[in-house]
Amino acid sequence: MTVRPILSIGHPTLRVVADDVPVDRIGSPEVQQLIDDLIDTMRYANGAGLAATQIDERLRIAVMEVGENPRYPYKPRIPLTVAINPVIEPIDDETVVINEGCLSVPMRGDVERHVNIRVHYHDRDGVAHDEIKRGLTAGTWQHECDHLDGVLFIDRVTDPATLATWDEFERFHRDAFVERITDFVERVGS
Repeated sequence: MTVRPILSIGHPTLRVVADDVPVDRIGSPEVQQLIDDLIDTMRYANGAGLAATQIDERLRIAVMEVGENPRYPYKPRIPLTVAINPVIEPIDDETVVINEGCLSVPMRGDVERHVNIRVHYHDRDGVAHDEIKRGLTAGTWQHECDHLDGVLFIDRVTDPATLATWDEFERFHRDAFVERITDFVERVGS
């Protein structure tokens, strides 16, 4: 297991647009090791996702997984997903406000995300995917792809009054958010 340091807000790599990975390099030992490091680091930190830029690698790779995660008990399951060169297209104009957190930013805040998106990406075996994602899963995809474009969730917070540290979120805001977002998850199914 290789757990890499996760960069914090203010580090310049978090603001770069990551480079595409040539499809013929996906199977290389270097790219495969980076994918393993991303998975190990995400799991160690109890994250729902992690982008390569968060561990100081400027390649367009993100990993996502939600199982029994104590940080996000309200999130629907996401099987381990490796997304190389992901591209997101909103399907419609429906949005939802999600109170997001981030392994690189020690805060949480409300962000408006598309509910329905189409994602194009390659997996770690180089297989191309074209899939529809909905709900909180779509929000997770948008969050991680933002990282690959040098965007942090705080850039998308429309009301700064929703910003809170993790501790203060847990103390004052978590119950109301979980109730609201659980109703949303039950309505959209993911």
